[in-house]
Amino acid sequence: MLLFLITFAHLLCAAIARPSLNYLENHYGRENESEEVRSAAIKRLLEVFGMDDPPLTRDHKQPPQYMLDLYNTVADVDGVTKDPYLLEGNTVRSFFDKLHSEQVEFRFNLSTVARSEKVLTAELHLFKLRPQTSATFNRHHFCQVSVYQMLDAARFNLTQERKLLSSRLIPVHSTGWEVFTITQAVRSWMADEDSNLGLQVVVRTIGGSQMDMKLIRFASGRNHHQSKQPMLVLFTDDGRRSATPEITDINDSSALPNLPQAGPASRTARSVDYMEEEGVSMHCQRLPLYVDFEEIGWSGWIVSPRGYNAYHCKGTCPFPLGQNMRPTNHATVQSIINALKLVKGIETPCCVPDKLFSINLLYFDEDENVVLKQYNDMVAGSCGCH
Repeated sequence: MLLFLITFAHLLCAAIARPSLNYLENHYGRENESEEVRSAAIKRLLEVFGMDDPPLTRDHKQPPQYMLDLYNTVADVDGVTKDPYLLEGNTVRSFFDKLHSEQVEFRFNLSTVARSEKVLTAELHLFKLRPQTSATFNRHHFCQVSVYQMLDAARFNLTQERKLLSSRLIPVHSTGWEVFTITQAVRSWMADEDSNLGLQVVVRTIGGSQMDMKLIRFASGRNHHQSKQPMLVLFTDDGRRSATPEITDINDSSALPNLPQAGPASRTARSVDYMEEEGVSMHCQRLPLYVDFEEIGWSGWIVSPRGYNAYHCKGTCPFPLGQNMRPTNHATVQSIINALKLVKGIETPCCVPDKLFSINLLYFDEDENVVLKQYNDMVAGSCGCH
């Protein structure tokens, strides 16, 4: 009898200590549901940014200084566009030379560019090195630098194996970046990927004779630092740019005539919660909403910004609507109809964004090219009753 009681007590304790089957099902069910929601949310966010999957996270190289400078020119510290007309199109990509040749021949892999994108401008960026000491007293002060597109003469039954794209005079003793327009070649490569046989750079004297390559040297991908590697910069438009220009001067108080703005986000949240707990209605206003790319898990491939303040609109639109609530005429009429109860079921107007600004992302794509892309309607610039 004693043995039976001891065994029963052990079983009872084990049953109490072990979670019930219903509890386990509910617990893991909620976990699975939460993971499904997160996965669906991330997938939808990727669609907003025009991607199917996030680029693979790896130890990336330093982004080209040109791309960093371009980003800082078109975007503020939060990534918000300074002026929508500063950037040609809405996408800029940089490609490094894939040949790594010591000669002046270059080839770029453009497979990451969608066929639907409109090629606006393509530039070849070459870093001109200082002449070697032994050649500094050469009698030539200028040279003619020409960029050619290599052609498959046999395939297209052509008489020439190359086509001139750009040509100009360059000081022999200068150093730094030289930029050549090669838009024609890139457009033909986009139309026929197999036609991409690369580029060739030829340097001649003003008289047309071959130039001493010790005097005129360009950095190559094989022998020089990454910061000086040959680079193709491509400006395109993917068709997602809005037809209506946006007002983007976010420091202009006239562009953002909101009701009194709150300070830090945490203090704003507490004050809003307090008002709601006390039953005090908050009039329509703009409140912070920070999107942190590290929390989403995207910090491995996004260079800048690390996150941005999207803001959101919250509050009531009570009758009568003052001009400080930035109401549309439709919202004013709706508010009057609601107040007079002239039509059953008519609600008060809603507090929504009435100005939206674009942001810019600088990131590595799946082929480790650095991309600058502009996305419309990402930041609530101001709120109003609509």
